[in-house]
Amino acid sequence: MRVVGLMSGTSYDAIDAAAADLALDGDTLVLTPLGMISTPYEDGLRAELAGALPPAATDLATVCRLDTRIGQAFAAAAERADLELCDGRTDLTASHGQTVYHWAESGRVHGTLQIGEPAWIAEATGRPVVSGFRTRDVAAGGQGAPLVSVFDVMWLRGRPGVPVALNLGGIANVTVIEDGAGGAPLAFDTGPANALIDAAVRELADGSDPAGARSMDVDGVLAARGTVHPGLLRTLLDEPYYALPAPKTTGKELFHLPYLRAALDTCGPLPAEDVVATLTRLTARTVADAVRPFGATEVIASGGGTRNPVLMRWLREELGGGGGGGAGVPLRTSDELGLPSGTKEAYAFAVLGWLTAHGLPATLPSCTGARHPSVLGSLTPGAAGRSLPGPLTTAPVRLVVRAPRPTR
Repeated sequence: MRVVGLMSGTSYDAIDAAAADLALDGDTLVLTPLGMISTPYEDGLRAELAGALPPAATDLATVCRLDTRIGQAFAAAAERADLELCDGRTDLTASHGQTVYHWAESGRVHGTLQIGEPAWIAEATGRPVVSGFRTRDVAAGGQGAPLVSVFDVMWLRGRPGVPVALNLGGIANVTVIEDGAGGAPLAFDTGPANALIDAAVRELADGSDPAGARSMDVDGVLAARGTVHPGLLRTLLDEPYYALPAPKTTGKELFHLPYLRAALDTCGPLPAEDVVATLTRLTARTVADAVRPFGATEVIASGGGTRNPVLMRWLREELGGGGGGGAGVPLRTSDELGLPSGTKEAYAFAVLGWLTAHGLPATLPSCTGARHPSVLGSLTPGAAGRSLPGPLTTAPVRLVVRAPRPTR
């Protein structure tokens, strides 16, 4: 079954479309990557989306426009992926949509909203679309995140020790495949990955600086030039979220520009480079602090943050004991295991769509906190004659990534 997974994360910079050939072999789901394309949001759409996100106020007219325009952008990405990656033979599209609000209070998630109307995708491609993955888990008492945990557990199951999957997007999340005592898998958001760094670059960086003209710290240039400010770092580390027990989830509803401004008010004006360096160290420290208690034996990272060499270097330092000694925890990227680090989440949602299409649960209660596993998402039918396969009674327990066959 050929599935295109569509993903735009909390950095809302582009739509990633990853195509996979998925086939069941006994109790193993075999994923053959067919490639990925990334389509940046058009500048006007990205600006309108940024202006509508919390803590900004918005109105229903804006929400309707964004839902429509993002749905159309996702549809264009799906069409392109179908033609360029699947030779026009896609069977299913799995669309995460664009998260615009995750209603989390006092350790509970009460609701979640992803927009990008799937009817536009189904109309453009003629293929059925699975979307709205998070809501069913929230309705079952779960956090609705990190939903990639079921993918991570199938993918890393059987590796020695205690492997941990790490995603460095706008928010950082981890999946602990099992703790040191052999307990159930656990997953949670550790805190910001790129969210505050990006906010600082947009707000503070000098436009005359090549890195400052962008919306992110490209190649960690600013962090490398800066000095970590101890007072600001202490203030940021006092955030109560970090002390909450897992499972837990967070987002830009908490870690946004006004949050950063409030922290900066406690220490006076600082050079942009020092702010970015401090926020980069914050990400490395909070990820390592979250991972260490589980006796992790390796951390396998993916997401946009893996392209920041300063963040990765400092994360390696923090995982090396955080000043407390010890042998440290190896940090590698998912590329070393055959899964491109920039596309892992899109491939994960392709797998979630495959599970839904076969009537199989795609959540682990120990990872999301839900009362029970759930079949996720809603189905938007494709064109006439485009039907889904029949349901399966047994879910795969492992996932292997198989290199695509070379073409002549």
